[in-house]
Amino acid sequence: MTDRYQDFVSSSLGQLLVKNLGLPNPVALDRYVAGSPLVDGTVVVGGAGRLVEHLPGILNTLDIETVTTTEADTRYRGLVFDATGLTDPSALVALRDFFAPLMRSLQRCARLVVLGTPPEQVTGKERVAQRALEGFTRSLGKEVGRGGTAQLVYVAAGAEGATGSTLGFLLSPKSAYVSGQVVRIGTSATKPAEEPDWQRPLAGKVALVTGAARGIGEQIARVLARDGATVVGVDVPQAASDLITLTKELGGDYLTLDITAKDAPQRIAQHLTTAHGGVDIVVHNAGITRDRRLANMDEDRWNSVLNVNLVAPERITAELLAQGLVHDNGRIIGVASIAGIAGNMGQTNYAASKAGVIGLVDSLQSDLRKGITVNAVAPGFIETKMTAAVPFATREVGRRLNSMSQGGQPVDVAETIAWFAHPASTAVNGNVVRVCGQMMLGA
Repeated sequence: MTDRYQDFVSSSLGQLLVKNLGLPNPVALDRYVAGSPLVDGTVVVGGAGRLVEHLPGILNTLDIETVTTTEADTRYRGLVFDATGLTDPSALVALRDFFAPLMRSLQRCARLVVLGTPPEQVTGKERVAQRALEGFTRSLGKEVGRGGTAQLVYVAAGAEGATGSTLGFLLSPKSAYVSGQVVRIGTSATKPAEEPDWQRPLAGKVALVTGAARGIGEQIARVLARDGATVVGVDVPQAASDLITLTKELGGDYLTLDITAKDAPQRIAQHLTTAHGGVDIVVHNAGITRDRRLANMDEDRWNSVLNVNLVAPERITAELLAQGLVHDNGRIIGVASIAGIAGNMGQTNYAASKAGVIGLVDSLQSDLRKGITVNAVAPGFIETKMTAAVPFATREVGRRLNSMSQGGQPVDVAETIAWFAHPASTAVNGNVVRVCGQMMLGA
């Protein structure tokens, strides 16, 4: 869907009005192109703590060029600061000392990452200092501008070597519409049998994607297939034509059924068993809306949304786990929504279902074994056929009320899911990451 305002502000007249009237100034975001380097430019690494000595080696594995000293008149693609050494609130000035001199030396669509220690793992003044990183990073995301992003990654003690997939995602164009987020990397006893191919990390993996025929689900299927996965797309019989065309193009497989049917979990499990010997990645993308204010919400509207968006994913997940079909180092990924965090007028059913997806992550994260993880994405305003039907004024508010001043693309959700699905993301567990351009409300 075309964003005419964004097209206008890219013109000379548009830029003049933006400058003089203080209008939103969305810039064209860099997005990843298959085969390209993860990071096109140099990343400055700084700080002092238990992570800084690991960073050059980890980033070098990803073919990301790093420096620890900067030069005048040089522009940098990214900044990474190890804040794990900040054990007292007075030491937070180190953030200013590192970032402030470099803010005018950033390329367009720059990537800024702060690394910290989970506050719950420390006490006293150190806990105060580490919790302060959240406010700093979210504010930084709203200041960087020109398509830039800022993130905070809390790395548990002992997980220093498990940051590769996360840094690769957050420093690359794959995270174009992700900003102001707090990611937690824990410890995991399970590691990939071998170092994955960073261009095709999902080679040999089987990925189940519900609601795969169109929209965000189609892009999820395409990105996972690009990364090497065999995609098993699931959608309703009415979407069979689109689903078959897509999966044939991707060299994948398909299954048509209503995921709310009583026997749907068993049918999915049987198909995965007989055709693929199990599954590595489960993406619960299928979702619907049936909006009404609660006073006008009939039982059918309520139940249909809850059943598709929440009850079915919970039942399918339970069945696959009970039958042992999710392989070691497997991934369960839900699609929540910013509505499940901030709420939305006329969407009590939808918001409840999407908050429930976040609850599903919370309920499973500590119970899973053998390196299996569970995470969720929470999209904000994403440009789809569904949002194209939203009234103009509402659509414009959704587009502009974020740090990017624009809507996201389905591929932005898909890239975030691909990061969760990465074999090296075993330590990324229990996260809900908003793909919302750092929406001003609820983010």
